Amino acid sequence: MTDYTSEALAKIEAGQKDIKGHHARAVAPAVTEALREFCRQDGEFAQAVAQGGTLADCLAAVVRGVGGSISDLDCYRRAARYYFPRAEIEMTMRIRTNPAEDRESAAGHAGGILLSFSDFF
Repeated sequence: MTDYTSEALAKIEAGQKDIKGHHARAVAPAVTEALREFCRQDGEFAQAVAQGGTLADCLAAVVRGVGGSISDLDCYRRAARYYFPRAEIEMTMRIRTNPAEDRESAAGHAGGILLSFSDFF
């Protein structure tokens, strides 16, 4: 783990106490977990989080103007772009019709259907 990754993860953790607003608190658990994972995946993103704005400001930007609902994908996209404006989010969804059998297969795909959210846009 890089210094920036450690710093970013600590910043995200510390920032949770400053989250304000009903909508921001509603999306906070999922968005903060996604941000943690993004930081672990990409050192440049971790650096942007470590050196960028606060978690509370990020979440405020995520929910700004959403009205009554927002998709998970849009939340993650807005959060990533708060710290790294050119960021793109790719998401994959998998249905496992027989989870026990799927875990036993070497490929991990047997019996499942793999969908990409981008297939719907």
